[in-house]
Amino acid sequence: MDDSRIDRDSEHTNAEFRSGFVALIGRPNAGKSTLLNTLLGEKIAITSNTPQTTRHRLSGIVNRDGLQIVFVDTPGLHKPYDALGEEVNRSALKAIGDVDVIAFLIDSSKPIGKGDKWIAELVSSAAKDTKKVLVFTKTDLVDTEQYTAQLERVNELGEFDNIIALSALEHRNIEEFLELLAQYLPIGPQWFPTDMKTDQSFEVMIAEFIREKVLLNTRDEVPHATGVVIDEIVQDLDADITRIYATIFVERDSQKGIVIGKAGSMIKRIGQTARKDLEVLLGTRVYLELRVKVKKDWRRDGAQIRRFGYGEGL
Repeated sequence: MDDSRIDRDSEHTNAEFRSGFVALIGRPNAGKSTLLNTLLGEKIAITSNTPQTTRHRLSGIVNRDGLQIVFVDTPGLHKPYDALGEEVNRSALKAIGDVDVIAFLIDSSKPIGKGDKWIAELVSSAAKDTKKVLVFTKTDLVDTEQYTAQLERVNELGEFDNIIALSALEHRNIEEFLELLAQYLPIGPQWFPTDMKTDQSFEVMIAEFIREKVLLNTRDEVPHATGVVIDEIVQDLDADITRIYATIFVERDSQKGIVIGKAGSMIKRIGQTARKDLEVLLGTRVYLELRVKVKKDWRRDGAQIRRFGYGEGL
């Protein structure tokens, strides 16, 4: 991230300009990535109904007149069952100590549970000068009575500087959310250029967009066992085409068979749906070639996890 930042002493630093970092944290499927995409007005983070979809900690940058907010989208905090889970948890927890505001997201359509209370304890342990905002998401899925019931349990989660309810899908209270955060940010520099939406590299985003299509099209144990590595990217500007060669890794031969599908039907579907998103991302036509390999129990192998680029500091 630091390599892309504008110098703190930049001419953009003045008494009028506010900037800072906001961590989006919460349980898996709390709506963090969907909210980030809505805030940015374009897709940079993958989404699915599969728990622990997000494995990378990535930043999305929102600019308004006199304001720059850098949102840090974190993996969903959960009880880890393998080295991969431990690694992504560390990545999410590290974000709590590096920001001006913690936005703790709770799915308003689901009862507040032990996982929420555990995360609330982590939030309360953050530095005293870190502002804490409780965000009820997915309000399009609940009625007034359900939301009121959620509010009645807020005291179980500790003290917050503010509470807001929103719907990313219906764009409800999105600008109000930005205005709320702005009042908690310090006078500071413009950390990133105004035309920059994320600090994530194209290679990582391409790999994640492919993995998203595996999540959306497969079942059972396959989604969690999937990792994607980009082998090569070749841009032909004259022909207006980007050629991408990638490998999808799974842990079992049976999973490989599912990802490939009968007569290659599944891998073809994954490639077709991924290519549509990649063409929007890259602004060119895309040729996508996918292959599938087995790397047994890679989620228990720290070196392999780091090779895929998942976890703390990435």
